[in-house]
Amino acid sequence: MNHFLFSMNATIPIFLVILLGWFLKKINLINDAFANTANKFVFQVSLPVMLFQDIATTSILQDLNIRFVLFCFFGTFLMFTAVWGFAHFYCKDRSMEGAFAQGAARGSAAVLGVAFVENICGDAGMAPLMIVAAVPLFNIFSVTILTFCGKNRKNGKAGIRKACLNILKNPIIIGILLGIPFSLLDIKLPVICMRTISYIAQTATPLALLAVGAGFDTKQALTRVRPALAATVIKLLVLPCIFIPIAVRMHFSASELTAILVMTGAPTTVTSYIMAKSMENDEVLSSNIIVLTTLLSSVTLTLWVFVLRYLGCI
Repeated sequence: MNHFLFSMNATIPIFLVILLGWFLKKINLINDAFANTANKFVFQVSLPVMLFQDIATTSILQDLNIRFVLFCFFGTFLMFTAVWGFAHFYCKDRSMEGAFAQGAARGSAAVLGVAFVENICGDAGMAPLMIVAAVPLFNIFSVTILTFCGKNRKNGKAGIRKACLNILKNPIIIGILLGIPFSLLDIKLPVICMRTISYIAQTATPLALLAVGAGFDTKQALTRVRPALAATVIKLLVLPCIFIPIAVRMHFSASELTAILVMTGAPTTVTSYIMAKSMENDEVLSSNIIVLTTLLSSVTLTLWVFVLRYLGCI
């Protein structure tokens, strides 16, 4: 029951803030201009600052487990590659391909990771290392997929060149890269700087969630139900079913297994909507996937925790 309540506490508030954004748009308290401005601010400022803070305040070298880091790194690579390949054949409408692939593979590891592991294991354990190993790849793959699948997509050398430029210019990638030296060298910023960074970082999630809700179009959403459901099943059930048994066979510790569960089975991050909209992909499908995975993850994450507990793995 405690794990069920934790999952509910972690996911239902996210859904409620999305619902609030939708409601405020309906009563004309906020409008499309607010949602668009919020999207730009979150994408270009608050999310990069949040990820910089997450990485910069993580001690990468402390208790470094190379085997675990490599599992997260290559697991992320295989996740995105397989899901993108499936999306290419599944999505007849090419405009949906990027949003589907990103939504089905990219979980909210940075947002839920540490909190989830701390709740089950008593401390953050390997969650920060999972974030360092997986989150940069999450963003690199997302930028690549959205570049090749967006409305202005290009193929061949032009597409590769554009993807590389988008990765280098992407504010989220820049935020992660800037945080790595601070973590590796254990550089401590002054309190004034850290508090300012913290204030900005704290705006990322609520603003992004309000923007998702404000941009949620009920009529258009109905046209995306089937692909959203397919992406949700992949995100919450298929990927954990593939990677969790492998992780168990490799005898990872409780905190490592829990971090891998978050990496593979957490609900789709709200960042996927912000990036899909900013890079001219299908933001409606992205918002559908976020809503569905957020609602259902309280059940699926609880189920996975129960199974791992029952097997004595965590």
